[in-house]
Amino acid sequence: MTLDMKNLDLLPACNRLRELAKRPYELSRPGALGRDRFLSFICSGAGFDVLYGTQQVDESVMDALQKLADESGVTGQFKVMKQGEVMNRIHGFDSENRKVLHTATRDVFDESPCNMEASGQAKNELAKLKDFLKDLDDGKITNSDGEAFTDMIHVGIGGSDLGPRAIYLALAVVRRPGRRVCFISNVDPDDAAAVLQGLDLRKTLVNVVSKSGTTLETLTNEELVRSAFVKAGLDPGRHFLAVTGQGSPMDNPEKYLRSFYMFDYIGGRYSSTSMVGGVMLGFALGYDGFVDLLQGADDMDKLAEEKDIRNNPPLILALLGIWNHNFLGYETVAVLPYSQALIRFTAHLQQCDMESNGKSCNRQGRAVEYSTGPILWGEPGTNGQHAFYQLIHQGTATVPVEFIGFRKSQYDDDILIKGTISQEKLNANLLAQSLALAVGKESDNPNQRFSGNRPSTVIMAERLTPYRMGALLAMYEAKIVFQGFIWNINSFDQEGVQLGKVLANRLLDHYSGRRQDAKYSGESKDSLGWAFMEAAGML
Repeated sequence: MTLDMKNLDLLPACNRLRELAKRPYELSRPGALGRDRFLSFICSGAGFDVLYGTQQVDESVMDALQKLADESGVTGQFKVMKQGEVMNRIHGFDSENRKVLHTATRDVFDESPCNMEASGQAKNELAKLKDFLKDLDDGKITNSDGEAFTDMIHVGIGGSDLGPRAIYLALAVVRRPGRRVCFISNVDPDDAAAVLQGLDLRKTLVNVVSKSGTTLETLTNEELVRSAFVKAGLDPGRHFLAVTGQGSPMDNPEKYLRSFYMFDYIGGRYSSTSMVGGVMLGFALGYDGFVDLLQGADDMDKLAEEKDIRNNPPLILALLGIWNHNFLGYETVAVLPYSQALIRFTAHLQQCDMESNGKSCNRQGRAVEYSTGPILWGEPGTNGQHAFYQLIHQGTATVPVEFIGFRKSQYDDDILIKGTISQEKLNANLLAQSLALAVGKESDNPNQRFSGNRPSTVIMAERLTPYRMGALLAMYEAKIVFQGFIWNINSFDQEGVQLGKVLANRLLDHYSGRRQDAKYSGESKDSLGWAFMEAAGML
């Protein structure tokens, strides 16, 4: 299928949106936030309500955003992506030239999956995982003393760490008794050392995740961990698992107890619902807990195909983001979860969003003349209220906010203090912050004046469960993909991370050469790398 890929600024709806952006909806105007507005500006699905009455939009803007979605063919592009169209490419230039099928990892229970081959491969890996977990539970897989494994070290970096770690922390409440996961990602040796000190290695599995089997940081950390097992008199082959590409250097039964496969059509930052997250989450939550996560993600993926933006949660988030970024000129977006369980979710989104849409050329290899991905940042509330909210409320930069909240706590362990429970205090703060940003406050004292008219969206669900975590993850993944389609950029490669790796390897050659020969000169001492290392005190 040939897709009609046009730059954002060539779509006719842009002219209408530019005109509307000259006089956006004024949230701080008296009477601007009535009951009817709040009840009308809601988009619901897969257990989530997206409340956007505190965005600077009215029905005219929403109609124009609908036209933008239609003219870009964004939902059509999403559908053919799910079916297996090659979307990871730059036409006319060398590129990865791959399909994008992370959605196939969660439509495995559908009668008619969008891509039979990819879904079949995901089913095979899921079946392998189910058998492995059953063998653990039945005592068929134990340590050399016949004891059950209680801990797992998950070794990965980037997409092999951020998403899985965020989900594990988010769902700790449903973790199986006697199961715990620790994470090692940073090549800083102190990261590995700190984790290893607190574990009984005899009862620990190690899950090493690298698609290529050659990721330098991951392989370095793996060898650090292997050496710890050897020093403890343990056979690493009875403890180590691999999640890697089929046929990679890590696909080696002599070194790993079990191997699970990931495929080149799933990018690292979109891989949490593949075996990249599945092995660790299956160990921690159990097979059924991981399946619940997949089902939530699949339900949101289906909603993402809806053409009506008012009934498509990820698309409405994407379009509101484009309205704020491209037409109102707001450069950043803060994602602020009012849930301590989501403490690392914004960190995952930083990679997923900024690595995907931090691009300056379109899918035809030409420079774009408009802003693409925004800077994304944030921390959980209410802690953030005592840190950076001052800038959000009274700073010179307007920062659109996406608040995430839940009506009920995960543990149901709460107490009544001064007439309210803690969860009510948490949610009162969430809603109050959204309203305060919108309405502001007049004062004769300029230091106590709040301009208001600062946009936000509230994303609310009943309780954070595996199903809703899957839906939330898929909602943001689809939002990011939609924005990339509308900007006509490739959201699925990451060339920007490669240059630093190349230069790092050249610098490592200096270290290695000097260790082998004290007189090693390597590149000219006048070279950029040599000079920088000398200045940093590393020579």
